[in-house]
Amino acid sequence: MYLPNDITKEAVRESKPPQETKPEHIVRIRNLNTTAGKNHILKNVNLDIPRNKVTVLLGPSGCGKTTLLKCMNKLTDLYRELKVSGNIFIENDDILNSRQNIPAIRQKMGLLSQRPYCLPLSIYKNVVYGLRLKGIRNKALTACVVERHLREVGLWDEVKDRLHSPASSLSIGQQQRLCLARGLAVKPSIILADEPTSALDPISSRIIENLFTEMKKQYTIILVTHIMRQAVRMADHVVFMYYGEIIEKGNPNELFRNPQTEKLRKYILEGN
Repeated sequence: MYLPNDITKEAVRESKPPQETKPEHIVRIRNLNTTAGKNHILKNVNLDIPRNKVTVLLGPSGCGKTTLLKCMNKLTDLYRELKVSGNIFIENDDILNSRQNIPAIRQKMGLLSQRPYCLPLSIYKNVVYGLRLKGIRNKALTACVVERHLREVGLWDEVKDRLHSPASSLSIGQQQRLCLARGLAVKPSIILADEPTSALDPISSRIIENLFTEMKKQYTIILVTHIMRQAVRMADHVVFMYYGEIIEKGNPNELFRNPQTEKLRKYILEGN
C-alpha cells in the first residue's frame, strides 16, 4: 500500500524510541559515613553533583574533602582501617554495593592528584596505559587516542616531536596535563581533581583552570580546593565542608555573597 511521503516520515518518527534524558545529577550521595577506628571522618554526607558542571569542594585542610573523592572512586578499599557506609550512586549504580568490578568503576572517573604521578614510561605510553589494560593494542587506534587527548589538554604542540621521551622530562605543569590526558583516554564521565594546582606555578595553574572550564562541556568535574579565589573563578556549584560535615552548598554567587553560617562567613573573610 502506497503512503504519501509525509505520512511515511511521520510513521517512522513515531516508531523511533524516545531519546533517553539523562538525570540532572550524575552523582547522588546518601547517608555516607566514613570512620577510621574512633575517628569519624565523613559524617552523614548527603550530596547531589550536577552533570557537566564544576562542583567545588571547599573547606579547610583535614575537613574530609579528599576522603570524599576517595569514596567516589573506591580508593578507600585500599585502606583496611577505613569503614564506609551509605550509598554513592554514579548514574544509577550504587558503587558501594555494586556488582561491577572495581577497575570498571574507577574507569568512570579520571583522577588528578595534588602532584602529578606520571608512570616511569614515555609520554606516549603514559597516555595509552589505560587502553593497554583494557586489551586495546591497535597501533593506529592508540596513535589517534594519544593525539586527541594530548590536544584536548593543550599539550600536543609541546610534545609531538618527543612522544617517546620519558614523561619525567616534562615540567611539573606539563606532567599534570599529561596525567589528565592519561585519565581521559579511558573515557571517564567524571574528573576528580584533588587540589590539582597546589604544586604548580601561577601560569600552569591558570592553564589547568581554563582546561576545566572548557572540558565541563563533556565531563563533570569535581574539584577539591581550599583556595577561595580559585573557587570563585571555577565553581558552578559549591559544597563547603567543615570537619566531615557539609555546612552549606549551592550556587556560588549566593553562598559567597550571603553565607548562612558563621563558619563559612569566617572562611570567606580569611580566604580573601
